[in-house]
Amino acid sequence: MTRDEVLQQFRDSGAILEGHFILSSGLRSPIFLQKARVFMYPDRTEVLCKALAEKISASGLGQIDYIVSPALGGLIPGYETARHLKVPAMWVEREDGEFRLRRFELPEGARVIVVEDIVSTGLSSRETVDALTKAGANVLAVACLIDRSAGEADAGVPIIALAQYKVPAYEADKLPPELAAIPAVKPGSRGLS
Repeated sequence: MTRDEVLQQFRDSGAILEGHFILSSGLRSPIFLQKARVFMYPDRTEVLCKALAEKISASGLGQIDYIVSPALGGLIPGYETARHLKVPAMWVEREDGEFRLRRFELPEGARVIVVEDIVSTGLSSRETVDALTKAGANVLAVACLIDRSAGEADAGVPIIALAQYKVPAYEADKLPPELAAIPAVKPGSRGLS
């Protein structure tokens, strides 16, 4: 699946929003990828996650025992990608501010791929990798539908992206004038109580 085909799935779902957005990282951007609008369509989600599973399989990482995703955003693509890879899907969730495998146990040395929806800075990916490493897993890579850093994010392990889509992001005190003139909204889920 090409980058343009991936982005077309987002466009056709009305998931590429323009405005002034506060990202989960705290950075500001004129573009927000509202993946929930893609995930509401099982057929679109299946197409994207099947292609991601194929890209993971072609990466040469060998045997994969589990897919683990960060809750909430990674649940749907993690599950659907695991279905195509024919392995179990798990997730980490925050407990006292840190990701943990609250509902699951991993065997020591389990070969794991972290599946994310979108990677921007790599923060939630790194936190997920750290939690899994503490749990004794062998984290092989992070895989995502879109890497909006275009390869600049650091997940602590290799990143396998179905598509790279470089989107500008700015510190709140370093906004271009056209963005500063628009009220900011925070459409993501991090920080919600």
